[in-house]
Amino acid sequence: MSAEPAEPAKQPPRREVVTGVPRAARRPPGHAQARSEISDQTPIGGVYIRSLIRSQRRAALAALGALALLVGTLPLLFALPTEVLGSLSSPQPFVWVALGVAVYPVMWGIARWYVRRAERNERDFTALVEGR
Repeated sequence: MSAEPAEPAKQPPRREVVTGVPRAARRPPGHAQARSEISDQTPIGGVYIRSLIRSQRRAALAALGALALLVGTLPLLFALPTEVLGSLSSPQPFVWVALGVAVYPVMWGIARWYVRRAERNERDFTALVEGR
């Protein structure tokens, strides 16, 4: 009798778990380049930063102009009741209503517009730098 070697028991193939960043979460190839341009303070990075500063300055000047227009026209608004109604009526109640009630919602609206605009500028800048 010949002794044949016994066949080894078949084992299922060993499973390997591969871990890594999912493809959907990987950054686009230009991401590291734009960010390094800014952190290394290269001329292109300077252009990126200047564009952000320019857009933020434009929004700030628009908000400041609207606020100056609001506050600058108040003396004209306070002179209005005496011109329309004559000198017999006192403009005191009108002044208090204008200062205490009417000005604050407009100032709040200007401030809200400015904050939303500044956040949008920052989102646009981030999207530009990250290449989205």
